Amino acid sequence: MEHKNMVATIYIKDGMAVKSPTELDKKKDVLELASVYDDSGIDKIICYDLSTDDDEHEKNILAIREINRNVQVKTAGGGNIKRLEDVKKLLYAGCVEVILNGSKPETIDLIKEASARFGANKMLVSLATVDFLFKTKDFLQDNVHELLIMNTTLLEGLENITNIPYIVQVDDYDFDYVLKLLKSDQIRGISGTFINDTKSDVMQIKSELSDAGIKMDNFEPKLTWADLKPNSDGLVPAVVQDFQTGEVLMVAYMNEDSLNATIRTGKMTYFSRSRQSLWVKGETSGHYQYVKSLTADCDFDTILAKVSQVGVACHTGAPSCFFNEIVKKEYVERNPLKVFEDVYAVIMDRKEHPKEGSYTNYLFDKGLDKILKKVGEEATEIVIAAKNPDAEETKYEISDFLYHLMVLMAEKGVTWEDITSELAQR
Repeated sequence: MEHKNMVATIYIKDGMAVKSPTELDKKKDVLELASVYDDSGIDKIICYDLSTDDDEHEKNILAIREINRNVQVKTAGGGNIKRLEDVKKLLYAGCVEVILNGSKPETIDLIKEASARFGANKMLVSLATVDFLFKTKDFLQDNVHELLIMNTTLLEGLENITNIPYIVQVDDYDFDYVLKLLKSDQIRGISGTFINDTKSDVMQIKSELSDAGIKMDNFEPKLTWADLKPNSDGLVPAVVQDFQTGEVLMVAYMNEDSLNATIRTGKMTYFSRSRQSLWVKGETSGHYQYVKSLTADCDFDTILAKVSQVGVACHTGAPSCFFNEIVKKEYVERNPLKVFEDVYAVIMDRKEHPKEGSYTNYLFDKGLDKILKKVGEEATEIVIAAKNPDAEETKYEISDFLYHLMVLMAEKGVTWEDITSELAQR
């Protein structure tokens, strides 16, 4: 049985998020909104492009690409899709699915073309009426992965027309009604205004639905408090680490209630020894810690929490609580990604703050063609070096190539995070 999805929608106008297709006045940063959804337990984000011309269309595609570069949750792209090229742009921007509008006449031919080119598993169709289903019933099953039902009045009898699974838009939250919908095998999830509201406690809703027997994608612990070994005060220390950078942010304590609350809500919840009560990190400051993973150590007496940190972890305003140096010995950093990021940072600094006599600045001054020429030359040097039985020369040439590649990346605005995110999706 598949998990049921909670699907949020971001409407994008002029590269910014707006409330709805008819409410365009209040604008938000798309990445900031997507990050909130990513942390709050949303399973999928639909990104709707509300552009009215080609320039705005490109701007909105860039906004969708930025979302996919920075959040973990999968996205589906839709809106202003007129031709196969628009489908390709959304997929290349990182969307795992594309939503075609079932009310447009050209959609029928576009579905066939896009499905043949990119696969039926990437194709969704939004429906406000059932007319489209009758016109396409002979081929839709083999060309579409999922339907997005925009009007709940279509639900009655829909299962007699098609067996394609669908997501239903439900704007007002009624637990009993949502529960009834999600009990249907054909309904994969729900979207709607109440899910888009960042004040909605998505993890709490998912927990309540799980309690009612609906399989949701929320935390299902492999260990319970009974498996852990608390200290003499009945507490277990938790070491908190940034899930992306690996930086240790803080250490706090948990008891059984705080651990269970953390698992249920997805927000790090601790036991305050001074107040003798539970506290949700960020409840006052807004600097929440959203759980990515919880792991017990070999002795079961310490928890490692990897989190998405909103704002800063320390009450002093520092990113991490660990900043009071005691001793330090210089060492060579050998973490591959850290080395790449450090070198890339130096290259970017040279680009932004040119230094006389710098070879990196020489390359930037000469421009893209010179950089590309060097990348090509260094790639050839690797091929020649690899024919030599001695691996030392190959190592040297690969290092040269990677440096010039990073200069190219900096010139084109591509980061290592972009590269690793792309590789992780392959």
